[in-house]
Amino acid sequence: MRKRFLTAAVVSVTVALPTVVYADYSLSILHLNDLHSRIESINKYDSTCDAEDEAEGKCFGGIARMKTMIDQRRSELEAEGRNVIVVDAGDQFQGSLFYTTYKGDAAAEFLNGIGIDVMAVGNHEFDDGPEALANFIGKTEFPIISGNIDVSTDPALKGKVPGIMILEKGGEKVGIVSALAEDTSETSSPGDSVRFIQAEDYLKGAVDGLEAAGVNKIIAVTHMGLSRDMEIAASVSGIDVIVGGHSHTLLSNTQEGASGPYPVLVTNPEGKDVPIVQAYAYGKFLGELDVTWDDDGNLLKAEGEPILLDASVTPDEGYAARVAELAAPIEELKAKVIGSSEAAIDGDRASCRAGECQMGNLVADAMLDRVKDQGVQIAIQNGGGLRSSIDGGEVTMGEVLTVLPFQNTLSTFQLKGADVIAALENGVSQVEEGAGRFPQVAGLKYSWTPKKDPGSRITLVEVMEDGAWVAIDPEKIYGVVSNNYMRGGGDGYKVFADSGMNAYDYGPGLEAVVADYLAEKGAYAPYTDGRITEQ
Repeated sequence: MRKRFLTAAVVSVTVALPTVVYADYSLSILHLNDLHSRIESINKYDSTCDAEDEAEGKCFGGIARMKTMIDQRRSELEAEGRNVIVVDAGDQFQGSLFYTTYKGDAAAEFLNGIGIDVMAVGNHEFDDGPEALANFIGKTEFPIISGNIDVSTDPALKGKVPGIMILEKGGEKVGIVSALAEDTSETSSPGDSVRFIQAEDYLKGAVDGLEAAGVNKIIAVTHMGLSRDMEIAASVSGIDVIVGGHSHTLLSNTQEGASGPYPVLVTNPEGKDVPIVQAYAYGKFLGELDVTWDDDGNLLKAEGEPILLDASVTPDEGYAARVAELAAPIEELKAKVIGSSEAAIDGDRASCRAGECQMGNLVADAMLDRVKDQGVQIAIQNGGGLRSSIDGGEVTMGEVLTVLPFQNTLSTFQLKGADVIAALENGVSQVEEGAGRFPQVAGLKYSWTPKKDPGSRITLVEVMEDGAWVAIDPEKIYGVVSNNYMRGGGDGYKVFADSGMNAYDYGPGLEAVVADYLAEKGAYAPYTDGRITEQ
């Protein structure tokens, strides 16, 4: 069965390049991951950069800079006689007004022009259901692969998502395998017809099949996160290199704040080192890993470093013009000033997925304020739903939409105190993985500890009643406000879907609620107040 599945899932792509004979075989891998629709350049907060900062050289990334650097490095490396592939480890969808406006069409156009060799499916490629991913696949000119998802019963995706491809470069065959985070049904919206298989189970069979076919150079392009990539490297023999995404991890030997070296090395079951790379997110870096195999397919060397796409990289002129053209229809909305902030509002991923953060307080406060006259006492917002920070000074609608790009609506429902505690337990259960389910709250205080096992980490929960904090009553029924994604069970909040009573999921858009709240506040002062504490 493995062989039959493998055969059905293989895409063979041959790229004609000058063949250079070496005793060993060398390949340069240019890679990006988690662009998240940052088609325009970004500022230091990872949100869209404005014209003033661009003029002052303070911006990074943007698809036009990515185009410049990929073209430059591919040309330079090929001139040196090296073989080159360009891979995308997923999550092109979601994160800016370009996705809100154009869905995947703009990404497909720009990636086609760049000349991507292969892309992994990311979890956010399912944010608008299988149909949106199918539309994206139909417009791209390169394979989009993922091996541990079964789409055979989905009418939109059936037959459109291979699990494996074989690239021929410089006279050698390179096998590419791929896997997607198994909890995508909780973090996105793939629907009931897409089934997820344990990554290790799939990859072992896929690698065996490639090796049986005589392919001895195998690269995994995954969207699993660094910790899962390390587990895969340690348990699956035959994978030579892993190019990953999903956890937005910066691996580097030179950049300040890097989470580890580039590459990270993990020993596989045969005692061989497997290099793992990832290049942060949002197009700020282009990864470049140079690898060398001997004639028998043994990896001899893996070295490189991500390239920072700062102001020293001149944006591709044609791409910059096209970006401006596509941006024109949404500039009026983006530019609308809806309020101001006395300082930057921290919505950084590292902050909002691990503890109380300023953006979490702003959004949760705005949600609770909107429905406080409906008997609602508690607001819970997933940290992963907050996608950027906001600069100090004037706040535009564009900035709010960049923070909250998912078009979620306000959901109100009733929940027993015991189920509120269960929801918080879910929220803090995967902090070590940087999961987006971390609960930002209002009208509620809680303490938690990472020292205990998931499911028993919440140590104290209090609710604001009559101007005072009181211990939550497990049997009492409370009014809760969240977003419709979480209310439907997203990010593991199954208790909202199963136990929520008198639910109404069709409130105003979350971005409109926050914009209105900021408008009412005038000059907003970002803050944290200890509503979430770690013990």
